[in-house]
Amino acid sequence: MPVLKRNLKAVLFDFGGVFTESPFVAVDELGRELGAAPGQLQELVFGPYPEDTDHPWHQLERGEIELRTAREQILARGRAQGIEVDLFWLFERLGQSEGPRREMVRRVRALRRRGLRTALVTNNVKEFRDTWRKLLPTDALFEVVVDSSEEGVRKPDPRIFERALERLGGVAPESALFLDDAESNVEAAKRLGIHGVLVAPNPASALAELDALLD
Repeated sequence: MPVLKRNLKAVLFDFGGVFTESPFVAVDELGRELGAAPGQLQELVFGPYPEDTDHPWHQLERGEIELRTAREQILARGRAQGIEVDLFWLFERLGQSEGPRREMVRRVRALRRRGLRTALVTNNVKEFRDTWRKLLPTDALFEVVVDSSEEGVRKPDPRIFERALERLGGVAPESALFLDDAESNVEAAKRLGIHGVLVAPNPASALAELDALLD
């Protein structure tokens, strides 16, 4: 059995962009189709993602407003800039992407066999809870699921990581690893002492980095 470097005891995973195609990539592609300026559609839909603000998407991920309310507010913001951006249309588009990344699912199973603790730490929307959970064998892969819409806090708020570690039995930050496709979330985890791995659109490099830390 491989020797674990850094005395790693737990691995935390994001959902979208790690187990599925990144929503940021999909939004950028849609923005180009709509004739938006680079980054404009991301800002309209997701707001200043590295921050935690009163943007409707942030409120939605914290479970403070309903999806239909966020949709109306984001539609209004887009129309003010001459762009028709409908969250329902966007989610339909995301639903047409490929299914879960099998290599990532296999890696989580392998980590569990090695005796590592696992958790899913996701910024998500309560209206889609049943849908996204069905995409993965969630209960078999993760001991703990920390969903922003249930917690009332979202990444990069450090409390969401602290709750995950506490529910894994009080794992120390320096004994944990976190994978996410948003650099701001990875940096937030690092500030707590958690080792962070940024997942690119092609997850091969992130998996190689993960293996390097474990072998």
